[in-house]
Amino acid sequence: MDLKSKIREIPDWPIKGVNFKDITTLLEDKDVFREVIDRMCKQFEGEKIDKLVAIDARGFLLASAMAYKMKTGLCIVRKKGKLPAQEIEESYQKEYGLDTLTMHRDTIKKGERVVIVDDLLATGGTMLATIKLVEKLGGIIVGVSLIIDLPFLGGTEKIKKYHPKWLVSYAQE
Repeated sequence: MDLKSKIREIPDWPIKGVNFKDITTLLEDKDVFREVIDRMCKQFEGEKIDKLVAIDARGFLLASAMAYKMKTGLCIVRKKGKLPAQEIEESYQKEYGLDTLTMHRDTIKKGERVVIVDDLLATGGTMLATIKLVEKLGGIIVGVSLIIDLPFLGGTEKIKKYHPKWLVSYAQE
């Protein structure tokens, strides 16, 4: 199945010059969505994984289905001010400005093996902040699972030691 053909591209959104990759078209088609989840899970067959870490917000959609299929726990990374219990935080530079991510302090136990899940990797800022949060809590990062990689924006190179895996890659745009 050609997943790239199922991804809608929206030019100049959210700002001029950005060619936004919209995965809602993948999620809307039950067969395509099932294929995406199956492929993302297959990338980690044979690995001992305790928890998946889902990045706000599209990562939630993917990681929850994956965690169910893989029989793992699920942890969430949210934007600052969205979690109710004691949290840790990490600030980072996004393509469009500064942001802060948080996780509950007790969501990952020292030594737990995790996979971080999101829809897309661009400059790597969000992913690197999430990696720092997981490592602060003592988690062992087994890998990173994505639908889309935009290697020309440099994120792939920044996180290569965390074994990123993706389903679709886009060349320079």
